[in-house]
Amino acid sequence: MPNPIRLAAAALVAAPLALGASVAHAKDIVDTAASAGSFNTLVAAIEAAGLEETLKGPGPFTVFAPTDEAFAKLPAGTVETLLKPENKDKLVQILTYHVVPGKVMSDDVAGKTTEAKTVEGSTLEVDAREGGVMVDEARVVQADIAADNGVIHVIDKVVMPN
Repeated sequence: MPNPIRLAAAALVAAPLALGASVAHAKDIVDTAASAGSFNTLVAAIEAAGLEETLKGPGPFTVFAPTDEAFAKLPAGTVETLLKPENKDKLVQILTYHVVPGKVMSDDVAGKTTEAKTVEGSTLEVDAREGGVMVDEARVVQADIAADNGVIHVIDKVVMPN
């Protein structure tokens, strides 16, 4: 029977390699996410929050990027409500909670539990001891997707600041 920890580790290594073949380098965080095709909600939220210019800036940034599927797990109407102009501050708070200053690669946290200070000001709990990597309650499903100004780690859930 295959070892589930080895399978998870192999998936974390193989996934960015497969994605890397379809995503050309020389793209910033926003362009890299947009070209992947599975972050349409995230990119729309970044634009609605006015964070596009920042995340296209020099960085480096580490972005824990929820997929469209992750956003779909939120209660009905949540995304639509957050995208309204009157909720921009809350949207900025949530999105910047997914961003850590600097470039943190999976090897930097492998085998550890740690906290990462977010751009929002709170800390994310990162647990990379066994069976993959957890960021708060979200699982990293693809790691180390390189962008010119940082790195993207794909997560399966939208994490919320306290």
